[in-house]
Amino acid sequence: MKYINNLIYIICVGLASIQMNAQRIVTDKSEVNFNISAGAIFSVDGTFTGMQGDFNFDETDIQNSNFDICINSKSIDTDNAKRDKHLKSDDFFAVETYPSICFKSVSVSKTKTGFETSGNLTLHGITKLVTIPFTFKNNTFQGKLEINRFDYNIGEDYGTFRVGETATVSIICQVI
Repeated sequence: MKYINNLIYIICVGLASIQMNAQRIVTDKSEVNFNISAGAIFSVDGTFTGMQGDFNFDETDIQNSNFDICINSKSIDTDNAKRDKHLKSDDFFAVETYPSICFKSVSVSKTKTGFETSGNLTLHGITKLVTIPFTFKNNTFQGKLEINRFDYNIGEDYGTFRVGETATVSIICQVI
């Protein structure tokens, strides 16, 4: 009986510690920004918002840190309503079919300059393994990666002259 009581205690403490490490995403202060060349002359900056999900990061317990986070693909904003409408269409993000862009980590590790997380990025119905180098200061995750839009079948009919092949993506996620 003592063995069972100890086991129950260990399970309860473990579950409680998992709950204590979970942070809540501050949605209105978290966003994903992107930059991609357009027309071979200029570039387009844009933002996705509506970030939500599970953010569990503890610098003292990296092995048990993990992320399972999505953004709302309908939230795309390039400061041009006509362009945003086109980006939401089936030509690009197909937001009615794919309303979320999600990342689920498979590992988190410490690096010389901060941290990195590797995981599955699901975008436009396609999942690929990506690695995101990041820093975490003042309860804010800041990461950056490059995404090749052709890897996710986005805007395939637009070649690379009108729309660049690779987008630089910056992630800001504030938690409490």
